[in-house]
Parts: sequence; structure tokens; C-alpha cells
Amino acid sequence: QVQLVESGGGLVQAGGSLRLSCAASGRTFSRYVVGWFRQAPGKEREFLVAITWSGRNTGYTDSVKSRFAISRDNVKNTVYLQLNSLKPEDTAVYYCAAREGYPDYRVEDYDYWGAGTQVTVSS
Repeated sequence: QVQLVESGGGLVQAGGSLRLSCAASGRTFSRYVVGWFRQAPGKEREFLVAITWSGRNTGYTDSVKSRFAISRDNVKNTVYLQLNSLKPEDTAVYYCAAREGYPDYRVEDYDYWGAGTQVTVSS
């Protein structure tokens, strides 16, 4: 089992930045691919980006490419998502999730999820 806890969300003005953290406990975290997703009210959960155990990131969705950056620290068992140049349409609950194997963009392929952290961007 892997337990995931997100933090770092909050209220920020458009153009601002936040850094989200995903802290993991349980089994050997470094084995897991970690993905970040978000879900806005009334919308489906959306894949943003994933990172392999070695730190290779994969698959930024177009809407966040060049504005968001994923990284991980296997010593601290933490994955980060840096959010820059935030827009009101980035408002959502942000989730991290973990799975073994290869990176994937599909919600159903991730085995472990955090409870999410709210990001609200005001115009």
C-alpha cells in the first residue's frame, strides 16, 4: 500500500504561482510512477503529467505545457508540481496518484490516490 497526501493548494491571483507537494508513505515509493491530475467542478478528472522513478517526466497535457513542471525527490518520498502563470481556468482540485509500471494518462490505471488539494485562481 502507498498513502499519498497532497498539500500546497490555495487561493492565488491570475499570473501567480504555487508549488504542490505529494508526500508518500508505505511501500518503496521510488518504484512507483506518480501522476498529477485535476478535476474542475462539473468536469472529468484530467491527466496533467506523470513522472517515472528515475525522474523522467512524460505527457504534459497541452493546456499546462510550459507552465507546470513536475519533479520528485525519492529521498523525501515527495513529488512536486510547480504551477506557474496560473489562469482562472486552472481552478480545480489537484490530485496525485501512483502506479507501478510505466507512465500512463488514464485515471483507471492508477492504484493509489490522495484526497486532493484545492487550487483557486482569481481573475
